[in-house]
This record gives sequence, structure tokens and C-alpha cells, in this order.
Amino acid sequence: MGSHAELVRVLAEQFARADVSLRELESRADRAGGARLPRATCADMLAGRRFPKKAVMLAFLRACRVPEQQIPAWERAWERVRITRMAIGEDREPPAGAPLADQGTAEAVTVRGSGGSRQRAVLLAALVAVVVSGAVIALSVRSRHGVPEDLPVRTMDPGHLVTDDGRAFPRGGWSRFTVTVDPAHTAVRLIRRLDVGVALQHATITVNGRPAAEWRPLLGESTYKWRDQVVELPPELTTGRSSLTIVNTSVSSSGFNEFYYTVEQQVDGVWSISDEVDIGREHTAGEADHDYRNVGEDWADTQTFAYPPRKEDWRVR
Repeated sequence: MGSHAELVRVLAEQFARADVSLRELESRADRAGGARLPRATCADMLAGRRFPKKAVMLAFLRACRVPEQQIPAWERAWERVRITRMAIGEDREPPAGAPLADQGTAEAVTVRGSGGSRQRAVLLAALVAVVVSGAVIALSVRSRHGVPEDLPVRTMDPGHLVTDDGRAFPRGGWSRFTVTVDPAHTAVRLIRRLDVGVALQHATITVNGRPAAEWRPLLGESTYKWRDQVVELPPELTTGRSSLTIVNTSVSSSGFNEFYYTVEQQVDGVWSISDEVDIGREHTAGEADHDYRNVGEDWADTQTFAYPPRKEDWRVR
């Protein structure tokens, strides 16, 4: 992450995940002590109209309940953006009395008055934040990363920070879920988001009870830890079917982690997404919809990492 716009986008994602009002964020920051988080200041930050002070951004993240161990990564991201803004001459306070700029992407929102009018202005500012950041917050975690150009899916910038929750289990543990596909498909791919900071993960895959493929071991990575690993499912196991029950069984000593699964299908020569499964304690409703369960789970938490800066490194087979 190296631009103000990217920072605004990931902050909007955290605000969406927190699912609270600006008033509640302000209250949480006040109870925690330290930097205050006035609603108007928070709205300006989310709308991208003013670059936040580091202390304000950190107060916002803590109020959004971002895990403390992730805060240093956010500090480094803020510093990179600040350095970039200084280098191009953007790191200046606007003149006194000047209207707040929104970088030309939406009409500026001025928060004035009190009571209902102020609350409406704050809520409008939060909405502007979504428009300015270019992110649909309801899909903040579900955004797809690093996919071939022939797929009509959502993409994000290289190196973009992504926060997601997931689960893991050791050797001998397994997970199961059921996904839907178009019976007219001619090919199916299964894509798994994983944390490659845990190296050499290896698991077998069955489809409807029959051996289908393997998640091959990958080398560890200390900087860009998100990857989307792809496996092709044998056509003889999927052709003509409208649902597929997937079982992943860990066979590696390092265990196996999973955060998000996407099923891509080819119908009439065109690739599209047929189903998605968001794994984690914050997505139990989605897990239930796909009859997800696992055995032997030894980790369930949230991580914030970046994908590699080169597009060709985002997905691995």
C-alpha cells in the first residue's frame, strides 16, 4: 500500500467489518483514552478528505476491534503513505477556512450543526467514504485477488492489505463443505485463500467421496503472506452435477489453513464464479449455508496480510 486512496479503502473495510456507528467508535475511543476520535474527524478520514494523523488512525482501528498484534503493520502502512505524500507535495494542511477536498471523486460533505442534521451529515460522509474508496463495503472481504483477465470477477491492487478470518487444523484433521455449480459446466476450478506464512501445507481433496486432487506444498513467505491456490477438479467427478461436496484432509506436519474458497466454472467457454465459501468465526452463517464443518481444528482467528506486488504471483497452482 503506497497511496492515500488505498489507505482510505482499507480503513473503509475495517469500518464495514466493525458494523458500528461513528458515534460508537467515538465512545469506544473515549473509554480507551489516548487520541480522541470525533465523528467529524472520523468521517473526514473515511471519506478521504483529510489524511489522518497516525494516532487518530490507530484509535480508529482499535475502536474497530482490530487485533493489537496487527497494529504495527498498519503503522508501517501509514508511514509509507505519508512518505509518498511528502515526496509528491500532498502532505500539507489546507488553508484555514478552505473547504475540505475529496480528491475530485465526490462532493465534499461539511458537518455542521447538531442533533439530527449533524447525524445525517456524518452518515452521508460515511457513505461518501465507500464511493471514494471504490469499495463496496458489503464485499470488503469477499473481493477476489489476482485472477486471469478472462474472469469477470472483482480485483484489487497489488500489495493491498486484506483482513480475513479463517481456520486451521493439523495433520489428520479435515474440513468439508458443499458448493453449487451449473450442471452444464465443462470445467471446474477450486481456489483457496491461504496464509503461506505457514509453509509446506499439504492436503488431499475428495469430491463427493472420490479422490480428486491435492493442495500441493508451497514455500513459506514472511512479507506477502496471502495466496490464492488453484486446483483443477477432474471433469469425470463434476460433469452433470449441480452440487459438489469437497473434503480437504491435511497430510502435512505444518497443518492446513483456509480462509476463503471460490469455485469457478466454465460454461459455453466462459469462466465465471459459481459459488464462494467464507471460512471463519465471523462467517458462521455462510459456513452453515454450505454445510461446513471441520475436525481437529487447532486455530481460528483473523489475519491482516498483503498479496504479492506482482500479479502473476497472486495465484499458484
